[in-house]
Amino acid sequence: MNPYWNKDLFEFFGLFFQRLSLFITGQLPLSSLATDEIQVGVLALISIAAAFIGSLLVLRRMTMLANALSHTILLGIISAFLIVKSISSTQELSLATLDLKILLIAALVTAFLTCVCTEWLTKVMRLYTDASIGLVFSVFFALGVTLVTLLTRNTHLGIEAIMGNVDALHFHDLKLVFWICLFDVLAVLIFFKIWHLTTFDAGFAKTLGFSPALMGYVLMALTALTAIGAFRAVGSFLVLGLMIFPSLTARIFCQRLKPMILLASGIGAFVSLLAVSLSRHMLSCFGAPLSTSGLLIVLLTLFYLGGLTLARLLQARMRKTQELLSPTQ
Repeated sequence: MNPYWNKDLFEFFGLFFQRLSLFITGQLPLSSLATDEIQVGVLALISIAAAFIGSLLVLRRMTMLANALSHTILLGIISAFLIVKSISSTQELSLATLDLKILLIAALVTAFLTCVCTEWLTKVMRLYTDASIGLVFSVFFALGVTLVTLLTRNTHLGIEAIMGNVDALHFHDLKLVFWICLFDVLAVLIFFKIWHLTTFDAGFAKTLGFSPALMGYVLMALTALTAIGAFRAVGSFLVLGLMIFPSLTARIFCQRLKPMILLASGIGAFVSLLAVSLSRHMLSCFGAPLSTSGLLIVLLTLFYLGGLTLARLLQARMRKTQELLSPTQ
């Protein structure tokens, strides 16, 4: 029995933090986590991983390429699904039963093809960068959608890959996302100085022997890895919102990379908790089953708009204060 059943927003928070304290003190084992708590854990870990990657994407102005990747990766997922289905004896096959290694290989191959095709169109065919990204994104995404509609009509594969399914998350999803989050965090922290240098001063980085282009490819690989870890919860599309909105919000208030990453991680984790609690509240009080992943992105958008508004109000107040304190001419 789910302890959060029929709980409203405030009851949800009270019970969540009560059970969280029991978990921290060792009185609540991992195996006893409720479905809502697994959802919070998975979304929070995805948000933290996405914040580490997204902050670099925003500062390196690679969000358009990441946007293309989040869409073209659908082709890799569908291709992996169809290949496994053709050689497997299992009658019922879904995304949840696919081996993670297969999905990672498919995602990395798709990410590599996306980057290579974009570079080829830009440098060889002399197209503008945004035109190259748009062309590759459109072709790969169209192929993925075509395969979904023609060959996987009865598997709901397209809906799961695009929107995710938070209600279907299990404990093994929590473990999977934990390791992906840990890998992303360590990849950024261990090479933080290189990331910092190639992001803010690419010319100086080249003189020291570091390749900004290589680090860009590594960042795309990390983006693909994060998207694969997130698509069961929020889909391969909405994960881009987790990468961009918390980072943009943190960028409003932070001028340095480390505080920006930490603030973006905190925003993502808190809004994940808020999205699950609001989804439970709407179901308990109004009988309205909302998409938790969709609600999460909407809340992140509102946080970003609220951050912009707050920043402008603070700037206006500071200007007014300076005018009052400045000596009259």
